[in-house]
Amino acid sequence: MELFSLKGKTALITGSSQGIGFALARGLGQAGASLILNGRDTEKLSRAADELRDAGFTVATSAFDVTEHQSVRDTIDSLESAGSSIDILINNAGMQHRGPLEEFEPDAFEKLLQTNIASVFHVSQAVARHMISRKAGKIINIASVQTALARPGIAPYTATKGAVGNLTKGMATDWARLGLQCNAIAPGYFDTPLNAALVADSEFSAWLEKRTPAGRWGEVEELVGAAVFLSSAAASFVNGHTLYVDGGITASL
Repeated sequence: MELFSLKGKTALITGSSQGIGFALARGLGQAGASLILNGRDTEKLSRAADELRDAGFTVATSAFDVTEHQSVRDTIDSLESAGSSIDILINNAGMQHRGPLEEFEPDAFEKLLQTNIASVFHVSQAVARHMISRKAGKIINIASVQTALARPGIAPYTATKGAVGNLTKGMATDWARLGLQCNAIAPGYFDTPLNAALVADSEFSAWLEKRTPAGRWGEVEELVGAAVFLSSAAASFVNGHTLYVDGGITASL
């Protein structure tokens, strides 16, 4: 269906050398987009790009630190000047740090703030300046069920993901009239490297299966449809929305 086609579009996905970011890059590639992968580990980034190229996709890489404002801006400006007009941005880079709130290290809290929320501001602002000049663009922020819910031991992470949800609303409020659609995808509990410790915890997995109406962990490929939809012309009047892809966990007590 042409309504969902991404042919002729270029997508930048941050934190895309593994996990959710890599799965979303593959999915957008399957929908026809050219891909720009981002990460800080150049070897992992190169391996990810090679795998996608072997699958027949058009792939470039851009290794930059999403938490460094000037570096982000300079890199995005260089990409745009070189002809890589970014039509779609997925802010996926993120991290987790667990621990009791009363003992949580301030340095760990600051790192979460920089990686999970400041990076969304830095990259979105740099990309949006070019999208605004073209009066078109799609920005998708990766939120979480923790945008709406809390769980013991991850209060600072919950704060960052709540901020992602509200920053998404702010982006839509400022930029919708300028031709941009800014939305978020909030994954539930997915089997990813970020969740490896939880996946390996049989007690937690048993709790999750009971807590989630779908009765299981999510598979990263199950996020692709939401990303393609929000990246495509099919979502031309969807703005400031957080789409939960969580097996029903936010719908049920």
